[in-house]
Amino acid sequence: MSRSQNQVRRTTGPERGEPRRRADAERSIAAIIAAAIDCFRQDPNVSLTAVAKAAGVSRVTLYAHFPSREALLDAVLEDSVQQADTALEAQRLDEGPADEAFSRLVRSGWHILERHAFLLLASEGVIAPARRRSHHEKVLARVERVLVRGQEEGVFRTDLPLTWLVTTFYSLLHAAAAEADARHLKTKSVPDILDRTLSSILRPVPTS
Repeated sequence: MSRSQNQVRRTTGPERGEPRRRADAERSIAAIIAAAIDCFRQDPNVSLTAVAKAAGVSRVTLYAHFPSREALLDAVLEDSVQQADTALEAQRLDEGPADEAFSRLVRSGWHILERHAFLLLASEGVIAPARRRSHHEKVLARVERVLVRGQEEGVFRTDLPLTWLVTTFYSLLHAAAAEADARHLKTKSVPDILDRTLSSILRPVPTS
């Protein structure tokens, strides 16, 4: 083999192997996140060793991708919010009267949050509240669009800041999850309670 051929082999070999390494890493990451979701659902305080075992990877592999509990929970939250956004997209919130779309948003939003409520417990004290909120920006952008449409249609109030109305939606859904977890509210009643509460808050203030 000539010297030039040898150089080509040395330079192209790692490049050919790189896509495979990336694919292997992506599979490991996906397996870890899927296992983490199941593990955190069963035990919010589950150890990362247990997560690695459930994912079928070594502790070294897990820590290579997620060097801390915070990093893993951050990725799990991002994954769950992406699932939520996909589910909300199916609700066609840009169609029909805004108040009806908002009611669909509240109810579907609650059912999504209920399925992922365990992440609130698992991330408590690990992920800062501001960081948890930032994960929801994509979903909250959908909330904002429905609110703006409702204001334009005259069915939602305009005397309060839009950002405050979005925050009210976010805060009340999470407060409802905490109340349901504490059994202060019956879970099956929460969608109706949230819908009525938020609808009354958004109702335009009568002008004299």
